[in-house]
Amino acid sequence: MSTHEHTPILQVNGLEVYYGAFQAVRNVSFEVKPGEIFGLLGPNGAGKTSTLSAIEGLIRFRSGHITVAGHDVRQKPLYARANMGVQLQSTSFQAELTITEIIRLYAGIYGVNMTAEQILAVLAEIQLADAAGKRYGQLSGGQQQRVSLVIATIHDPSLVLLDEPTTGLDPQSRRQLWERIEAIREKGHGVLLTTHSMEEAESVCDRIAIIDHGTIVAIDTPAELIQRHRHDPEVISASRKGRITLEDVFIGLTGRTIRS
Repeated sequence: MSTHEHTPILQVNGLEVYYGAFQAVRNVSFEVKPGEIFGLLGPNGAGKTSTLSAIEGLIRFRSGHITVAGHDVRQKPLYARANMGVQLQSTSFQAELTITEIIRLYAGIYGVNMTAEQILAVLAEIQLADAAGKRYGQLSGGQQQRVSLVIATIHDPSLVLLDEPTTGLDPQSRRQLWERIEAIREKGHGVLLTTHSMEEAESVCDRIAIIDHGTIVAIDTPAELIQRHRHDPEVISASRKGRITLEDVFIGLTGRTIRS
C-alpha cells in the first residue's frame, strides 16, 4: 500500500465551535481513512451537525484544523469542497424538475459532462430508469434519497458526507441505500455519516465516534465498543435484550435523558 493510500481523506484536529458564548463542539479530533465508512453518533444537540457544518465550510470554527484530501478547509476552501460530496438530511431539489433535468443541472454545476445515455445508465444503476421523465416531487422518499446520493457523488469526490441518510425510509429502501454507501467505500472513498440508527451504525460503519455535549466520549469499531463496555454498570442497566448491543453502550455512555 502506498503512502498516499495511508493518508486520511478527512482529518479533524482539536475542533472548537462556538455560537456566541455557547460551546457546541469541544476539542473534537478524528480521521476518516480511504475505503472507510465512519459513523458520528450522538443525541440531539450533541454537536454532530456543527461538526459536519464546519467540515463543509458552512460555519466558522474558533480553533482547530480540518483537512479534506490534504486541503485545509480554511486556507483552500475551494479545493476542499471540490473533493467533497454532501447529502444533507432534508435535501430538497426543485420539485417541478424531472430527475433527468436535475442530474444534468448538477452535473453541469460540478463541471461533469454527461450524455443522455450516461444519465440513463446512472438511473438504471439506481433502478430509476423507468422514472427518468418523472418530476422530483412525484418520487417516494427512498427514490428521492437515491437521486440525492447520486448527485452528491456525481463528481466522484474523495469524501462523502451523509447526514442521517436513511431517516424515514422503509427497510427495503434503507438496505438499498446501505448497499450504495458500501459501493462508495469499495471505490476507496471515505464516507462520514451521522445516524440515530444503532442498527445502521453496527451494520454499515467500520468505525464510529460517539459525541455527547460537544465532546467525543468513545471512538472504535462497533464490535470493540460493545466488547470494551459490556461490563459497565450503566450499559448493563440499559440492556433490554439480555445481550449487550451498540444501543446499550450508547445509552450507557450518553445517559437516558431525552434531548430536545
